[in-house]
Amino acid sequence: MTTYSTDISGKKSDEKGFLARWLDRISRSMERQAHVLSRRDLIEMLEAKSDEELAALGVRRDQIAHYVFRDLFYA
Repeated sequence: MTTYSTDISGKKSDEKGFLARWLDRISRSMERQAHVLSRRDLIEMLEAKSDEELAALGVRRDQIAHYVFRDLFYA
């Protein structure tokens, strides 16, 4: 008698499939984009402030982007 097997992937059953991994990547990408956009809102808010208000925060107008992304810089 001949027996056929349909499990040719050789993967463990608990591993994520291709579609699940792809959806995870899409989800992480969207989260990163949302984070960047939220920082863009902060930049626009700071750009709308007067020079005196920025000085009270200790930020010059040309340092706004550096101030917003300061956690990404090592120096």
